Amino acid sequence: MYILAIDTSNQALGVSIMKENEVIGEIVTNISKNHSVRLMPAIDYVMKEVNLLPEQLDKIVVVKGPGSYTGVRIGLTTAKTLAWSLGIPVVGVSSLEGLAYQGRFSNSLICPFFDARRGLVFTGLYEVKGDQLVLVESEQNIQFTDWLDRLSEMKREVLFLSPDIEKHADVIREKLGDDAVIPEKAYHMTRPSDLVIAANYHEADNTHALTPNYLRLAEAEANWITSQQEKSNG
Repeated sequence: MYILAIDTSNQALGVSIMKENEVIGEIVTNISKNHSVRLMPAIDYVMKEVNLLPEQLDKIVVVKGPGSYTGVRIGLTTAKTLAWSLGIPVVGVSSLEGLAYQGRFSNSLICPFFDARRGLVFTGLYEVKGDQLVLVESEQNIQFTDWLDRLSEMKREVLFLSPDIEKHADVIREKLGDDAVIPEKAYHMTRPSDLVIAANYHEADNTHALTPNYLRLAEAEANWITSQQEKSNG
């Protein structure tokens, strides 16, 4: 079975080709460039490098959020279009879950997060049970200091994983002290091949019904809802 994995949910762009459980081709870039013009060339490059034709793909795995609104849409649209045209299943996986798999050999609680600006983060809490990651605290959009207060009350060691780790490392250590585990930088970015591992525990999605999971409304949409509520109350 050949599986294509796609992640465009944040600044990093990742494409992986796996045969069964073996990575046979992977490309990850972490630069500020438009995913919309780079994703298909990246897929084409990796496919050619491993001498694979599109019709040989058996499944597509894609990140469905949270993360960049535009990035998530680009990845999902591309994955759904390919899956529909090739007649193969597509599986949507959380970006947080995919990142959490970097810590799958840890005995600690695992806290992946992405900076969401204004003191907010997208985050959740996982723990390894057997070969699988189990969600301990639901994924959410929350003030990071409030989240860290909740984690500190658990009195357990927590492994933090995030491409934004340097921005938040000091407050993490301040809140959790010795219970905070922050590994070296190489572990703070999702590998698209980890998405395939996560996808093994998810059913295939309905291609046309698969939608982004932003965890919060886009600012323009939130402002529109607020304005409509104000009008109805006025």
